[in-house]
Amino acid sequence: MRFLSFIAVLVGLTGCIFADPIPIHSHPHSRIISPTTSVELPSISRNSLASVHSPASARAVSNPEPYWLEHIEHQGISAFHPAPDTYQVFRNVKSFGAQGMSDGVTDDTAAINAAISSGGRCAPGSCRSSTTTPAIVYFPAGTYLISSSLIDYYYTQIIGNPNSLPILKAAPHFGGFALIDGDHGLGFGPTDIFYRQIRNLILDMTEIPAGTLVNGVHWPTAQATSIQNCVFRMSDAAGTQHQGLFIESGFCHRSPLTISATIVGSGGFMNDLVFYGGMNGILFGNQQYTVRNLTFYNAVTAIQQGWNWGWTYIGLTVVNCTIGLNMATGGSSGQIVGSVTILDSNFANTEVAILTARTPSSSPATGGSLILDNVSLTNVAIAVQGPCGIILAGGTTKITGWGQGNQYTPNGPTVFRGPTTPFARPASLTIDGEFYARSKPQYNTLPLSSFVSTRAAGAKGDGKTDDTAILNNVLQTAAANGQVVFFDAGTYKVTSTVNIPLGSRIVGESYSVIMGSGAFFSSMNAPEAVVSVGTTGQTGIVEWSDMIVSTQGATAGAILIEWNLASSPSSPSGMWDVHTRIGGFAGSNLQVANCPTTPGAANIVKDDCMAAFMSMHFSNSAAGVYLENTWFWTSDHDLDDPNLTQVTVYAGRGLYSTSSTGTIWLVGTSVEHHALYQYQFTNTKDVFAGHIQTETAYYQPNPPAMVPFPAVSAWNDFDFVAGCTGVAGNCAMGWGLRIVGSTSILIYGAGLYSFFDNYRTFCSQVGNGEVCQARIFSIEQSSNINIYNLNTVGATCMLSRDGLSMVHYAPNVNVFPDTVALFKSD
Repeated sequence: MRFLSFIAVLVGLTGCIFADPIPIHSHPHSRIISPTTSVELPSISRNSLASVHSPASARAVSNPEPYWLEHIEHQGISAFHPAPDTYQVFRNVKSFGAQGMSDGVTDDTAAINAAISSGGRCAPGSCRSSTTTPAIVYFPAGTYLISSSLIDYYYTQIIGNPNSLPILKAAPHFGGFALIDGDHGLGFGPTDIFYRQIRNLILDMTEIPAGTLVNGVHWPTAQATSIQNCVFRMSDAAGTQHQGLFIESGFCHRSPLTISATIVGSGGFMNDLVFYGGMNGILFGNQQYTVRNLTFYNAVTAIQQGWNWGWTYIGLTVVNCTIGLNMATGGSSGQIVGSVTILDSNFANTEVAILTARTPSSSPATGGSLILDNVSLTNVAIAVQGPCGIILAGGTTKITGWGQGNQYTPNGPTVFRGPTTPFARPASLTIDGEFYARSKPQYNTLPLSSFVSTRAAGAKGDGKTDDTAILNNVLQTAAANGQVVFFDAGTYKVTSTVNIPLGSRIVGESYSVIMGSGAFFSSMNAPEAVVSVGTTGQTGIVEWSDMIVSTQGATAGAILIEWNLASSPSSPSGMWDVHTRIGGFAGSNLQVANCPTTPGAANIVKDDCMAAFMSMHFSNSAAGVYLENTWFWTSDHDLDDPNLTQVTVYAGRGLYSTSSTGTIWLVGTSVEHHALYQYQFTNTKDVFAGHIQTETAYYQPNPPAMVPFPAVSAWNDFDFVAGCTGVAGNCAMGWGLRIVGSTSILIYGAGLYSFFDNYRTFCSQVGNGEVCQARIFSIEQSSNINIYNLNTVGATCMLSRDGLSMVHYAPNVNVFPDTVALFKSD
């Protein structure tokens, strides 16, 4: 979570950008354009595209299959709401008067907004965040006519029936900024918008005149958020101004020319989205994101990359567009797109796949870093175009590897632009040469009888009652019977380990919480798991989605999630939208009143705020695990305080893998504010990760890393006392990423950030020398460690190997972070 004000500037295109455009002949009505120029596109029948390319879930179904979430009894509660027994978590929009008719007359706007807002929820402009007013806003199949924006509230999941996607159809006279406005009036801070989703919807703008600027979804956002399985229908007429998805958030730039101050967003993840038409399928502006399986047809620009620090695109498909990805924003003298990684993607019948502003003399030095890995072209005129012409020719071909930026192989930097040898992909991580990926299961074909409710089984979820025994019983029984466990919304207090057995399928409701509490989790010398998945030696599958694991009070020995189960690489287990949250929320006893900041007191640690030993552990026996959109967060502020006041909560370790077999996928994961490290891989192998994101604890180096949690050799902790000898600067601070005795660790995008020195941000401000933290990424006794687009903030040494500095920040300055486009350890 990035909670800083930044300086922003938009620099116009300069030099030779588009001064001598390359002639394009594949679409006679299209032309290469500057980002500020309108463009004409040939008209293509939307019906013909839809009939061929729409996912099955998007097609009209006269008798859609029942969806269990619509029909299951909803008993969920908000445990720490002032009136938990009366507050409504699940809201069916039809219960609020929405009709979902296709008559083009019945306006459902007011009814849907009532479904979102009722119950005194956290509204943009009047509330900054809250964990006590969660909601699922559910849309049955139907066509819902709307005439103005649907205003999204904090902690909201907007979910449609996946068996027949509901249609949000904008009226011709639509009067709003976006069909769904995720931050109306910018009433929320984009770095503080957590825990929300949109999934299973069609957003139809085709009745709005093509020349009207309108967005499908406005989505400034941060971690633990997602948009999944949605279709955006826009006008493809000449001069269209429609945009499917708009994320602006502002940006931070290293230029002395400043015109405004703003706050940047800190995402994020989205997947399985289809875009038809539009001026821009998407306009993206955010620090970092991982996006997977996005498809674009007949857009002027499929993706306008407004600004970023680091972005990873997996499985893009771009068909019949003028420009696939425009990352030229700001021009060569003031680039504001830091780095982009594209893998396992396809561009077809498109004039320019990638438009870049990077030149040998462009500014900042590493701005516009770009990696293409396994990218197929079909009838693409230009693969990469720069300010003065063609950089990489198109055609019908496959780009196995290509890039531009700074590289260390392993020494450097050298500036490169051209073909690269792609990373060797372990067979265990791939299917037909591409990295394995799997979307979150929604169990939409299962009958209602396949589900068992935790509250129906007797669990309270009230944050007070000990639910340990009941949860263990219902999980064991459901696994034996092949049932899915539905955790009704609530906070399930447990006083010993919850064991998830082999064969379990688990789904939460509005981020149901398992909260470890009590003496069982109190000793850092004898840590215990809050949730344990499988046992050593077990093989099989577990699926787990839409939940949070937390702690309450002093639980210095809590390992929030311990994964022991081994799964086959061809059929891995999965964890989707499952997060750890340590402190900073109602009921945690780790809020501002309990754990205030103490920047003026040296090395003071409050025992009551020692809240976790570790967020997640892949044990030696774990194997074959797919994580998608997971955020392991030690709170830096109180989510339920009106001023979002900072707190000091201590957690020892972030995500730790000692899996001897490995085969782990980390897709859109982030880990923040743990004392000793955020990610650590020890004696493991075959890990895919992209885009990972970390932040160092805000209180460090007061106290330094080893004071709350002394290094334990049995847990392979770094010895900061010995390891920092002779190292200048703030050395004893938690690693963003540490790799020890491991092989075949493949990082497809990383953002490792250190913004604070004892809660002060001077150390990360532009021009102050990146002095928050001496070192942030360590490779030790390891081989075949490969990284695309490593981005760091505040770290003097971006990467060290076996104790020696390998990468200094100074030659690698980018838009705000420092960037290395390519690093190979061997």
